[in-house]
Amino acid sequence: MDIPLPRPKRHWKFIWMGGVAVGVLALLFGLGRLKPAAPEADRQSLLLDKVQEGAMVFQVRGTGILVPVDVRMITAQVPCKVERILLFPGTEVREDSIIAELSSPELQQSAQDAFWNLKRAESDYSVSALNQKGTVASARAASKEAAATLKAYERLFKEGLQSESDVLRANAKYEDCAARLATEEARMALFEGKGDQLAPARAALEQARAQYALKQAQSASLHVRAGMAGMLQQVPLQVGQQLQPGANLAKVAKPLPLKAELKVSETQAKDIQMGQSVAVDTRNGIVQGRVIRMDPSVQNGTVTVDASLDGALPKGARPDLSVEGIIELDRADHTLRVGRPVQAQSFATISLFKLSADGQEATRVKVKLGRASVSSIEVLEGLRPGDQVILSDTSAWDGVDRIRIR
Repeated sequence: MDIPLPRPKRHWKFIWMGGVAVGVLALLFGLGRLKPAAPEADRQSLLLDKVQEGAMVFQVRGTGILVPVDVRMITAQVPCKVERILLFPGTEVREDSIIAELSSPELQQSAQDAFWNLKRAESDYSVSALNQKGTVASARAASKEAAATLKAYERLFKEGLQSESDVLRANAKYEDCAARLATEEARMALFEGKGDQLAPARAALEQARAQYALKQAQSASLHVRAGMAGMLQQVPLQVGQQLQPGANLAKVAKPLPLKAELKVSETQAKDIQMGQSVAVDTRNGIVQGRVIRMDPSVQNGTVTVDASLDGALPKGARPDLSVEGIIELDRADHTLRVGRPVQAQSFATISLFKLSADGQEATRVKVKLGRASVSSIEVLEGLRPGDQVILSDTSAWDGVDRIRIR
């Protein structure tokens, strides 16, 4: 007879498996609640700055060139052709220095026509003037004769030897002659140009003179002269080139004085005012000056600002030299400031990473900014004096609020 063996109980196995499952779930739950490890940043690659308290100077920067103050642009006055180029850029010139020779057959012909028109007008005026002088002389003689007759008749009338009607007729004739003389003398004044109006012959003469003078000036302009003592800067011409009125022929400038022509961003130019202090860096020295002019319009996102150069110019300063200008806008006696973070704008609220006291980690904080300067910006809220922040680009950590510093 077989004796059945007792079967082992399995409840311990189930208990063990349940415990393992609970442990795994607890582990997963704990890991899920753990914060992800903060990313690390190399201290040497970071741009750091400390918040400071005290006075602050608000400035804007502009770049540009040195340009002469006294410049003369010479342009063509008539259609013409370039015959010769005598002087080239970089040449020192006098007022009467001839830079180039131009030709214009049409101008030569019109100048000749103007000359003969003037001669004809002078002749016509002379003839008309002689005729008018003769007329005035005749009227004057007639007036004198009528006056003498009237005087004689009045004397005879008093002696009873002349009738009253004869005296009246003599007086009427005298008045008529006197009026005619006055009229002819007025006409003579018009011929001589003594009134507000000119007689036709006089007007024609003056018009011919003006036209001839214009053609003479245009003919003289074919000899392109510097017009002022200085340095020849541009001669954009080629021999044989055909030019139209208004075309640039040359540019002459006096080497001194110079001014700085700066380009300032339109967003920063709104606070610039006339007379503000400017420090112009020529890369070989800094010259102090002031704002003397601002363009009223914006060109390609910038505003042109002219600054005088009041101090002695550094060695090597010359026209078209690249310079940088720092314009002082305002000063604050007491405020918080920090180095200007990447892409930080005036009166914006941004987030910055502030370092801990031991400098081992940095936490993101909200910072309200105020007015900006060239390399620093005003802090209104979010930081205190002595706080150290990261100024360099932190876009790689946009998704985290804490980083470790190694």
